[in-house]
Amino acid sequence: MNLNTWNDLYSVMSLTFLFFLPTILGALTVYLSNHEKSGKIVFKIFVPWIPIFIFLILTLAFAIEGWACWLMILPIFLVASSIGGVLGGYLKAQSRKNKLNISILILLPFLMGPLESVMEKISSTYQAYTYIDINAPSEKIWDNVTRVKEIPIDSDTGYLTRSLGFPRPLKAELNYEGVGAYREAIFTKGLIFHETVTEYEDNHKMSFTIKAYPHEIPSTTLDEHVVIGGNYFDVLNGTYELEKLPNGLFRLHLYSHFKMNTTFNFYAGWWGKLIMKDIQNNILQVQKKRSETR
Repeated sequence: MNLNTWNDLYSVMSLTFLFFLPTILGALTVYLSNHEKSGKIVFKIFVPWIPIFIFLILTLAFAIEGWACWLMILPIFLVASSIGGVLGGYLKAQSRKNKLNISILILLPFLMGPLESVMEKISSTYQAYTYIDINAPSEKIWDNVTRVKEIPIDSDTGYLTRSLGFPRPLKAELNYEGVGAYREAIFTKGLIFHETVTEYEDNHKMSFTIKAYPHEIPSTTLDEHVVIGGNYFDVLNGTYELEKLPNGLFRLHLYSHFKMNTTFNFYAGWWGKLIMKDIQNNILQVQKKRSETR
């Protein structure tokens, strides 16, 4: 079996890797310990975390996986390993059939991996919605929407994306106001969103498609499993809407649609929303501050 085939069968972005492997690792950790320790619930829940953290340190040290991926999958690994620890304690407390049971458990990933590799990944679309209220004239707000001047690092409030090592927004440039216009949203580390305006109402609404080309993004910018426009995650479009409120303020809405393509979208989609909302809130804060500055 060559390396590419092996990666296809046991990919990091698979249910087998995320759920079954840490469960089995936790089960073996407890099962191979002595009887006295394996019977304690605290031991069964927390001791299986030790090999998980060792695995984390090794993969980071040898650059096998990135910090962003680990931060997202670590909660699953810890919970699954604890479940495995409880299961391992149960198997150890049973009869001589334990050896057969634990053997079947160890073989489970080797059976599930190939089975999952032939399953079709589910492509799901999600919406990330954010808004902010601004005390400024609509024309000034809209100027800061269509064209975002360079954002200094001290104005960056994207705490989640920063902790994940994601690129931060720098500026956005629009060549003209109207349908068909081209807008370039430039981020650090070489990430560029190519945007084409599909709907435009001056001082009210601007919708645009979004495209990021993976070949333009340096390989050191994002982990391959979270690269925008890659096999698993892509941003599709965005919309700004400016609404006048009864109290005289303006509410700036920003929402986007993005696509996840994994066998566990129920979890990946949740992280995708957190990341997109963090990016959008960051930009909205900048637009609010600049619009309200006299």
